[in-house]
Amino acid sequence: MQDFNINKFVNRWGALALLILLLLFNIFFTNNFISLTTLWNIIIQTFPIIIIGLGMTMVIATGGIDISVGATMAFSAAIMGKYLTGGASPVFAVLLGLGGAVLYGAFNGFLIAKLNIQPIIVTLILMISGRGIAQLYIDSKIVSLFNNPFADLSQYRVGGVIPIQGVVILILILAAYWVMKKMSFGRYIEAIGGNERVARLSGINIFKTKFLVYIIVAVLSGIAAMFEISYTAAADVNKLGRLMELDVIAAVTVGGTSISGGKANVIGTVIGAVIIQLITITVNGHNIQYNYSLVLKAAVIIIALWLQNEKSE
Repeated sequence: MQDFNINKFVNRWGALALLILLLLFNIFFTNNFISLTTLWNIIIQTFPIIIIGLGMTMVIATGGIDISVGATMAFSAAIMGKYLTGGASPVFAVLLGLGGAVLYGAFNGFLIAKLNIQPIIVTLILMISGRGIAQLYIDSKIVSLFNNPFADLSQYRVGGVIPIQGVVILILILAAYWVMKKMSFGRYIEAIGGNERVARLSGINIFKTKFLVYIIVAVLSGIAAMFEISYTAAADVNKLGRLMELDVIAAVTVGGTSISGGKANVIGTVIGAVIIQLITITVNGHNIQYNYSLVLKAAVIIIALWLQNEKSE
C-alpha cells in the first residue's frame, strides 16, 4: 500500500475538498441555506463566472491572460441596452452586442497573436479604455429595461422549474469539455501553452489558435452581459462586470488550470467558480463586510498558485 501523499491529494482534490467544506459550513451555520431557492440563486449568481471562466481556461492554457472581460461585458451591454430601448428586436440587439464583444476579442487577439505584445499589457489597455468606450457610447447613463420584454429572459424557467441560466451553463460546459478533450483545437491550445516553439515546429497555426481563444472569451463575456442586463433590467456600464476578471481568474486557477499554460481543467474551473461565489455568499450570509470576501478570494488565488508551483517543482 502506497504512503498517503498530502501534496498530491491537495493538488488533485484540493478544490473539491474546499467546495465541500464551504458547503458544509453554510449548511450548518448559514440560515436558510438548504433550499431550492438557494440552489437556483447560486446558479444565477455564478453564471457569469462559470461561462467566462470556460473561455478564460482556454486563454490561460495558451499561456495568456485576459483582464478585460469586465470591460467587454460593459461594451456588449451598452450596445444591447441602446438598441433594446431604441425599438430594435431582441435578436438584433443581442447580435449587435455580441458583435461588439467580438471586436474587443479581435483587438486583443490580433495584438497578442500577431504583434506578440504581452497579453497582460494588451488586455490592461482594453480594461481601462474599453469601459470608457462603453460609457461614452451611452453617455455614462444607466439604460433601464424596466417593462422591456427582454427582462423576462433571465426569469424563464425550463419546465417551469430550472432557471434558463442552468441549462445554458450545462450546454457550454459540455461544449468546452468536448473542445478541450476531443477536438484538435483543444490539443493545440495546450500545446502552445506547453511550448510555443515546439508547437510552431509541429505545424500548429499559433496565430489562428491564439486569436480564436480571445474571441471565444469575449463572446462568452457578451453572453454573460446579456443575462446580467436581463436579470437587473438595466445596462449599467459603470458597474457591470467590475472585478469580474478577479473572480474569473480566481476560478480558473483554483480549478487547477496552470497559470503558466499547457494544462486546462474545464470541470475544475466550474468547481472554482462555485467556490468563489460561495465565499461571497458566506460573507453576505453572516453580515460581514463585502471587502473581506475580496481578501479571501485573493488568499485563495495565492494558495492555488503556490500549490501549482509546488507541483511543478
